[in-house]
Amino acid sequence: MLVLDLNGQRFNKAERRRRLLPLLNQRTEASIEFKRRNISAVLQGLGVPPLQGYLPASNIQREMVEEIERQMRDRSDVDTSALSAVERPTHVPDEFDFEKVIASPPKREHRVMEAAPAYLLNPIKRDYFEREANNRRIGRAGEEFVVRFEQWRLAKNGLGQLADRVAHVSVTEGDGLGYDVRSFWPDGRERHLEVKTTAFGQTTSFFVSSNEERFSRDHADTFSIYRVFDFRAAPKIFELPGHISSHCNLDPVTYRASFQ
Repeated sequence: MLVLDLNGQRFNKAERRRRLLPLLNQRTEASIEFKRRNISAVLQGLGVPPLQGYLPASNIQREMVEEIERQMRDRSDVDTSALSAVERPTHVPDEFDFEKVIASPPKREHRVMEAAPAYLLNPIKRDYFEREANNRRIGRAGEEFVVRFEQWRLAKNGLGQLADRVAHVSVTEGDGLGYDVRSFWPDGRERHLEVKTTAFGQTTSFFVSSNEERFSRDHADTFSIYRVFDFRAAPKIFELPGHISSHCNLDPVTYRASFQ
């Protein structure tokens, strides 16, 4: 199912779930669905895009992690499909109903910082989310989408002059400012928007730079992450205002931001 999903091919999740039932003693359809959510959590933790539609759920057994890692090593079609999914070209939709794009951010699972078990440290070949983060085509397309969204948002509220001043500063002024788009509050004050775009789901982790983290801390009253997700299928946006670490678990070494 994951390979089909990554390649954009259709399949029937419910039918596949029903076919599993005779093979699993005393399992219910609900338990299968929850196990698939556990698999999503493992895949996401390993840097692999999980199957869409299954929100990651924790409480994962060691045996599951080891089995998924084994399959990732043995299944070259997963690697090929995941690479294609994160590296394929992406374009901004020509027309879009911006009324439908606003979403609520996922809730962060607070965790006690402790050493990870050894079985969670086994390396895989690639971190596909990192590969996607380095895909400038999807990053630039997401930034352009946010520029259009901000222009629409301001114009809708009768602020056409401010809408005309929304700037894609990562293009016009360089990408070292700590944010990508300069927009405005209704009273004319500047807003600084850093755009993070993914073709995958709402809880997909993302990466920030030390410069972006520092800017978010020093300009918390004007800074926001705009997280664009499900970009190829049906783009949505949620906002994380202020310091990045107030919303995400931020790894102090890799600057990987996650909600689980």
